[in-house]
Amino acid sequence: MAVTGIISALIIGLIIGVLGRLVVPGRQSIPVWLTIVIGIVAALIGTAIAGALGVASTKGIDWIELIIQVVLAAAGVALAAGVYAKRHV
Repeated sequence: MAVTGIISALIIGLIIGVLGRLVVPGRQSIPVWLTIVIGIVAALIGTAIAGALGVASTKGIDWIELIIQVVLAAAGVALAAGVYAKRHV
């Protein structure tokens, strides 16, 4: 993987992670690095799910794939916020 691929994955992960955080109500006290990791994982899993459903490659913006990724990121952020809060109280 080239350096540009790594940078792209980080940027996309950050965006998906932030969108996931925005969807979850309330305050999430998790670090930014965890948001990025959750976003990257959600983007990868969401792309795989969209591919399995046959909606990963469409003309223009892949809205269904993006929605799947954000929902997965929101679930990941909610789960991580609950676990992280319990460990750092």
